[in-house]
Order: sequence, then structure tokens, then C-alpha cells
Amino acid sequence: MISSNEYIKQSLALHLFFARIMKEHSFFLQVGFTAKDNKLIEQANNLRTSFDAFLREVVALSNGVVDPGVLQSGEVVTPYTQKAEMISSNYTGVNIPLQLTQSETRLQGNPLPVDSQYERRVNILNENAIRLINSIIRFKTNILTNVLSCRLFTVNYPLLIDHILREARLYLSMVQRLQRRERINVEQEELEQEHFWNRIMAEHSKFIRGLLDPTEEELIMAADNFADEFDQLTQEAKQAIDRTIPISNVTEDSLNATREIRNFNTQGTQGLIECRIKSIIIPLLGDHVLRESNHYLRLLNMFKQG
Repeated sequence: MISSNEYIKQSLALHLFFARIMKEHSFFLQVGFTAKDNKLIEQANNLRTSFDAFLREVVALSNGVVDPGVLQSGEVVTPYTQKAEMISSNYTGVNIPLQLTQSETRLQGNPLPVDSQYERRVNILNENAIRLINSIIRFKTNILTNVLSCRLFTVNYPLLIDHILREARLYLSMVQRLQRRERINVEQEELEQEHFWNRIMAEHSKFIRGLLDPTEEELIMAADNFADEFDQLTQEAKQAIDRTIPISNVTEDSLNATREIRNFNTQGTQGLIECRIKSIIIPLLGDHVLRESNHYLRLLNMFKQG
């Protein structure tokens, strides 16, 4: 069983990263529907605003409590998040609350133990998160089912919908484990996380490749190379799970590849914000995948040190 201090800090760190990811998934779905599907647009908007409200609670509880390393990792916000939100809001007409991002940039960390009075408040927060994540899982599942059966059209790839559904399920499972105060088996966790996130990184590369203008040949080639590399790393992580190769080899290779794709995502986000890349990629998607690569880098560094 994990301590109260670990429970609080791990819960808040998880929500700071994933609640923003979920609200942006709702946004990407919302702007991907056609005008005919106004009810789905409304549902996605309601989910997005619900995650906005939830994230406000998380930010209020996190200040002066969360581990500094989480805030310094670039997985909560990046130097580009607010600008990417402003441009994406202008493109779509969707009101994205910039003050929430501003609040996150002002968060202060604390490496010291937390007052135990926080535990009850975080427990309530986690129960609310479980309800909200279940709602978005049902929504994404319904969309994917209808897209695959040709009853619904959206500009989002079926693989992207499946991709964001898997991320929501991971988020849910991690909150549920925290609610059980489950102590993580570090070796097993490392294997599962590397398999999961290597696949995510490969798919990011494939989405980017498919959304770039056909004239962006160098960027398409770079995205293709990352997709191939992370597909291979996904297979190697699976081999490590099956005990046919050592996990340390995979971790080192994953770390190097993730540093490279983080740099690629950084340059891509800058290029989208500054209108230097021809594509149909909304700038907030660039910042979104950058934060996910930053999150994975923090995990890999933890695994390497552990």
C-alpha cells in the first residue's frame, strides 16, 4: 500500500497531465465533426468544459504540493501551449480558457511531504475523475464504433480515435489503482509503460505524416522514420515483456528516440504557430503531442534511475 503522501502527489501529477490531454481530445473530436452532427459537437463540448472545470480543481489543489519534477518536465504546459490555444481557438471559434493555462504556468512544486488533510480532498477528486473518464470513454467508443461501421464521418482518422480511447483507458486504470492504494511493481510497470508509449509515439508520427501537406517532403520523411523506429521499439518492448531481451536495452533506445522525437515535436509546434509549415494540423495538436513526449521522457528517466 502506498503512503498518503505518495497517493496525493501521484494523483495530482497524473491529473495535471491527463486531464489536459482529455480536454484536448474532446476539442479535437468537437472540431472534427460535420455540421450535421450537432448533437455530437455539443456532447464533445460538454466533455471539454467538464474537464476544464475538473482541471481547475486539480490546479488549485496542486500549487505548493506537486513534485517539482512534474512541473519542470514540460508535460503540464510548454512555452507554446497558450499561443497554440489562442491560434486554435481563432481557427475554430471554440472558446478555450487561456486563464487555466496561465494558472498552470504559475504552479509551484514542493518536494516535501504533504499535510494529510489533503488525502480526503484528493480522494473525492479521484472519484470525480473516474466518473468523468468513464464518460469520455463511452463517448469515444461510440464514435469509433459508428466510424468503423460507416454510420458517421469525421475528419479524425479511425486510428486516432482508437489511440485517444486507449489513452483514456490508461488514465482510468491508473486512477483506479491509486484509489486501491496499490503499490506499483516498478519492473512490470516499466515494461507496460514502454510498450504503451512507444506505440503512442509511433502513431503520433503516422498522424503527423498524414496531416502534412504533400509538398513538405522532408518533414514527411522524418515522420516516416520516427514511425518506423518506434514501431520497432514497440516490438522490442513486447519482447522484453516476454523475457526474450533485457528491458535495459529497450529503455536506453527508447530514451534516445524519445529525445529526438521531442525535438521534432518542438520544432513542429513552433513551425505551426509561426505559419512556417504547410499542413492541416491544428497548432494545439502539435503542442499536445509535444507534452506527451515530455511525459514519456520523464517516465523513461525515472525508469533508468530506478
